[in-house]
Amino acid sequence: MEYRTEHDSMGEMQIPADKYWGAQTQRSVENFPIGRGVETMPAEIIRAFGILKEAAAYANHALRPEKMDERKRDLIAQAAGEIRDGKLSEHFPLVVWQTGSGTQSNMNVNEVIAAYGNVQAGEKLLHPNDDVNMSQSSNDTFPAALHIAAAEALEDRLLPAAEELIRCFLRLEKEHEGIVKTGRTHLQDAVPIAFSQEISGWRSSLERDCEMLRLAAEPLKELALGGTAVGTGLNAPEGFAERVAKEIAERTGKAFRTAENKFHALSSRDEIVFAHGAVKALAADMMKIANDVRWLASGPRCGLSEIRIPENEPGSSIMPGKVNPTQCEQVTMVAVQVMGNDTAIGIAASQGNFELNVFLPVIAYNFLQSVRLLSESVVSFTKHCAEGITADRDVMKQNLERSLMTVTALNPHIGYENAAKTAKLAYAENISLKEACLRLGFLTAERFDELFHPEEMV
Repeated sequence: MEYRTEHDSMGEMQIPADKYWGAQTQRSVENFPIGRGVETMPAEIIRAFGILKEAAAYANHALRPEKMDERKRDLIAQAAGEIRDGKLSEHFPLVVWQTGSGTQSNMNVNEVIAAYGNVQAGEKLLHPNDDVNMSQSSNDTFPAALHIAAAEALEDRLLPAAEELIRCFLRLEKEHEGIVKTGRTHLQDAVPIAFSQEISGWRSSLERDCEMLRLAAEPLKELALGGTAVGTGLNAPEGFAERVAKEIAERTGKAFRTAENKFHALSSRDEIVFAHGAVKALAADMMKIANDVRWLASGPRCGLSEIRIPENEPGSSIMPGKVNPTQCEQVTMVAVQVMGNDTAIGIAASQGNFELNVFLPVIAYNFLQSVRLLSESVVSFTKHCAEGITADRDVMKQNLERSLMTVTALNPHIGYENAAKTAKLAYAENISLKEACLRLGFLTAERFDELFHPEEMV
């Protein structure tokens, strides 16, 4: 492999000749051989940095044209655009397990933009610190990149995935109107419910989750940029914070704005904790829905068997013909991962010592993994499971007829205690509720038939 020599404030470093990164990135490569090739800085963060660096170049040009002339601005913008579009991904080798401020990833971006821009210019025109990082610090750029990436992930990936499943459930509700089945509480038989009502519970849970996700995305649109090192804005010109936020808003189509208090914006990660709480809420509801579906589909002969779900692949290496609810299982595993990530994010966010939180990379990694996994999980569940759910009307009817809790309809006529005696006798002697009620002398056959209509109990 061929190398070139680059230097930083600590001296010279040998860099692979075909890479755009510089000395500070190379030091991080050598000093942090942890999770290499697996737990690299999320692509969403690198993309957000591309957006941020282009916006900063334009803001600096407007406020400091003597330092950021048009040529420098355009070279930075060109390189940043390539980064935003994922075209320079091979030049971002750094792992999550680095400095807790993300300084090395900020410098990785600065070095790549400077080197790429200088190649385009045919001369060393851009400096990674003086030009690409102008008016900025890693301490305000990384929190800003985190908020940009998180807001985009919620609004552009997770919400559309959940909304598609909501549309699926709306269709299933209409298709299954009029089907009455046994309700269940505590995993025990309960009073009847319409299958469409059961589905509506799933749908409404997701709708509420989407409301919370939209609410949680709004605080993420406050950006730390302009705070520089400790929140005072040292070395950033007046108006930079507002101008760069406006530039980012124009490039993303989202209402990004400058954070009112930069000391908070650098040291606290409460917006991310709040947002991930909404992500966890969706994961919890997806866990519940997936469990409902796989239990309702359990069988095919010795379980509930009230619904049918698509058969996607063989379920056993030894039992021929076995098919498992694999899409439900992937959902529940993803939900567990999201819940674990929530714990990591909460602990990391509590460590904002003095003027800076130094757990930023692990917060970013866990947050974006949660959103990415859950988005893909919901899409897969919708396509390969939910879209194909159908009711087994015969099994639902049989279970409804056998349920003892339909006796609840008789409470107003024979009283709670007599209804309980009726249910207990029916269960003990394996007879119908009607037969038990007649044997106990609580109602005549005619009166029982007049009062007892389980299908009307919904």
